[in-house]
Amino acid sequence: MARLPKIEGLSREMLALRISKEIPDGEYVNLGIGIPTLVSDWIADKDVVLQSEIGMLKTGPLADGEEADQDRINASCQAVCDMPGSCYFDIAESFAMIRGGHIGIAVMGALQVNPRGDYAGWLNPSRGLDVGNIGGSMDLCAGARHLFLAMEHVTNTGELKIVNELTYPATAEGKVNMIFTDLAVMEVTPKGLLLKEVFPGLTPEIVQSVTGPKLIVSPDLKEIEF
Repeated sequence: MARLPKIEGLSREMLALRISKEIPDGEYVNLGIGIPTLVSDWIADKDVVLQSEIGMLKTGPLADGEEADQDRINASCQAVCDMPGSCYFDIAESFAMIRGGHIGIAVMGALQVNPRGDYAGWLNPSRGLDVGNIGGSMDLCAGARHLFLAMEHVTNTGELKIVNELTYPATAEGKVNMIFTDLAVMEVTPKGLLLKEVFPGLTPEIVQSVTGPKLIVSPDLKEIEF
């Protein structure tokens, strides 16, 4: 893969905020490991139900201090607050919800994604690992009605993460709907990746320079909005 200079973009927290704006009221949502878990801090004022695969419905924002309880955690094993109406259940019921199509949006982290909506998110062979932990991500990708990816646009060493073809083991194929990065917002379409928003000050050409597939620039392209 190409190695390119790091372009400064959104912080992880602001990226999570942008994703939260794409989640409508009344939706059931599952947040994956990493950046996705931060979305929980930005939807307290929405009528959104967060489901944690460990067996909790209506999880709240990240907890700290006296509120933190390690028996009440999200996918990243971070303590979370409960909300009015929170309930708990076993893993079988949790995956019945996930596999039964009851999750409207799954927000997942990713190592790679291609323009057809295939993505890799559970095993990074470049680290010399021959094992990985896929957790419930395959089930979530298959069961959720919409799949959003939350990711940095390139790796810390400048390697492309939005690629023409996956070189890491796939988590799901043809399932991704939207890609949110620190540099841009893109939609997966039958014709390819539609560039819809860019980090303030960036041009489509700059975003393209750190993106493998040819981008389709939206005629309504705008800066990332919150």
